Amino acid sequence: MAILVLGGAGYIGSHTVYELIAAGRDVVVADNLLTGFRAAVHPKARFYEADIRDRQAMDQIFEREEIEGVIHFAASSQVGESMSNPLKYYDNNLWGTTCLLQSMVAHGVDKIVFSSTAATYGEPERVPILETDPTHPTNCYGETKLAMETMMRWTQQAHGLRYVALRYFNACGAHPSGAIGEAHNPETHLIPLILQVPNGQRDHISIFGEDYPTKDGTCVRDYIHVTDLAQAHILAMDYLLQGGESNVFNLGNGVGFTVKEVIDVARKVTGHPIPAQVSPRRAGDPAQLVASSEKARTVLGWKPQYADLETIVSSAWDWHKAHPNGY
Repeated sequence: MAILVLGGAGYIGSHTVYELIAAGRDVVVADNLLTGFRAAVHPKARFYEADIRDRQAMDQIFEREEIEGVIHFAASSQVGESMSNPLKYYDNNLWGTTCLLQSMVAHGVDKIVFSSTAATYGEPERVPILETDPTHPTNCYGETKLAMETMMRWTQQAHGLRYVALRYFNACGAHPSGAIGEAHNPETHLIPLILQVPNGQRDHISIFGEDYPTKDGTCVRDYIHVTDLAQAHILAMDYLLQGGESNVFNLGNGVGFTVKEVIDVARKVTGHPIPAQVSPRRAGDPAQLVASSEKARTVLGWKPQYADLETIVSSAWDWHKAHPNGY
């Protein structure tokens, strides 16, 4: 029996596939390659170039492969773009998940681990954030992810689907082997953008707002290494395969760093001055997002291995130095 990884050519998906294969699992990958990369797919995974909005393509995969569970990364994920082009996010994220769940129900596949986001919380009422805290997304991306969670909950009630939604914070870093890493076009994530400066691809890093209610006025985020995220998805799938009930888990290191602190660590790692310029705030950016991951640690047995920010940035720098233009 195989695990189907949707979006397995993307950043977090490809790292999860590598970890699954390292653990001896049989893996099928489906990705439309709009933002993913064929070169990021592990050579031992069976690959289908397919879009989750294509119900026929999903049906064919479930008919050809013996799938025991699905890990779902296939979604648009840029906060800024979601504010300027919300209908793209409703089409890809919600309609895509509708087609996927229809196909799963039709083929009797009843276990799914879903890549959700801390953006479901919006501006948190307290830090660190608990899974039981209110969800009031401040951007369309977070709104669609929350709606995807809700869709799974109702599908559970009607059809017996069991799901785990993993609400994670800022994914970062690269695979320790150096074989795969982070590559987006356009790039929107902070750490790779910072590292474009020492790589000679930009002359400064922009800081979007320094008037937030934080210790230095810049946004605070919880940074989590992509390999630790990958391991959490595997633990969540095993939890479902062993009969675990539907659940929601936060994933983060429980420690927040400001934008300026991340830039300082990158300066230390790269030995480059990395000039920074302050720009206006971006729409939809909460001031602080830091996770409480106690539930994931207790229920799933999850233990992050790469919690140190300098280690995270160093792994990213190793990848970006060797692959300045991505794949």
